[in-house]
Amino acid sequence: MELGAGLGHLTYSTLVHPGDTWEQMWESLTRYVPAVKARVAPDQPFGVCLRLSGASAATLAGSVEERRKLKEFLAEHDCYVFTTNAFVYGGFKNTVVKERVYEPDWQTDDRVRFTMNVADILADIAPAEVQPSIQTPPMGFKPNVTGPEVVERYRRNVLRVAAHLIELERRTGKLITLAIEPEPACFVETTDEAIAYFEEHLYSGAAAAELASLAGVPISEANAMLRRHIGLVYDVGHQAVEFEDPRAAIAKLVAAGIPIYKLQLAAALRIPQVLPEDVERLRRLAGTIYLSQTVERRDGEITRHLNIEDAIAAWEADADRTAPREWRVHFHVPIFLERLGELQTTRAATADALALHREQPLSRHVEIETYTFDVLPEEFKTGDIVEYVSREIAWAKDELARGA
Repeated sequence: MELGAGLGHLTYSTLVHPGDTWEQMWESLTRYVPAVKARVAPDQPFGVCLRLSGASAATLAGSVEERRKLKEFLAEHDCYVFTTNAFVYGGFKNTVVKERVYEPDWQTDDRVRFTMNVADILADIAPAEVQPSIQTPPMGFKPNVTGPEVVERYRRNVLRVAAHLIELERRTGKLITLAIEPEPACFVETTDEAIAYFEEHLYSGAAAAELASLAGVPISEANAMLRRHIGLVYDVGHQAVEFEDPRAAIAKLVAAGIPIYKLQLAAALRIPQVLPEDVERLRRLAGTIYLSQTVERRDGEITRHLNIEDAIAAWEADADRTAPREWRVHFHVPIFLERLGELQTTRAATADALALHREQPLSRHVEIETYTFDVLPEEFKTGDIVEYVSREIAWAKDELARGA
């Protein structure tokens, strides 16, 4: 929905619903989106984040009829698509995902074709007045970056997509942006890494020269077009796991001239002082189908673990388990919760990011991404998914309205 006052569009990510194929995504859209809209935006158009897998994108890109059906559904229910989750290419629900969530990564032609398909779909279905964004992974899983040639392939493939976006705008008038989402355990993980990657690779003179050749534009225009089409998703939950302060991190991005094409609202788990009882509580959340990257801060030093269970194993092997340490865990929890049972969350960082957005709008797109409803312990599921999503949207709107 349009928030007004320059605050952009707010929605939730349909990644929370089944949607590994277009048939599944269509069923989720028609079942859940009208129900959420009826609760949170009954009298105004409701913006949608459309999760598209590789299979869904291929189906929609190849079928005028399916796109027509989608546009008719959106019009009938007073909805519009302004952003897509094109992060997850393959299966995401009811199967072990873990680090496969980043595959195929930005080294591959499959990732390029998929992203171009998503852009083509958006050019057809998104309304003229929005500038739709495509959410994409931060290049690839960090252990797979085995040398500079991998980073070079990342850059080359992103520029191929940028050239496609330039051509789409030339042909259709639709400005579509590619938003790279930093995430723990990926090549682009922290805000500092994101700034370095953009400055040294995507916004470099060499990148501008290559884009000028690919898109057939003067190099002077290519410099501006890189920033016009390629930017970031700032996921508050991911960066909180990295112990980043949203105000300081976003100030760095603004100073570096890197656009935030999507402000993504999420909350993670926070254990300010790891005690045995906290470890036992976390065991219940370990071993899910998703990664649960866990970052430890101890005596000012950062240690990263790929999953909760890895952090627990390291804690158990530590000769001094009583040493003060804090853990942040990439386990998405509803953003309206300050606590998940006895465990704390990073909701304060989410509220701080919204306060900053209220003071000085950061992005045209604001999206809530809590996709772990299916793996939450049953005692924390106090309502159905429509109720949870609606409460998250209401909480975000209330935070943005503070002091208005």
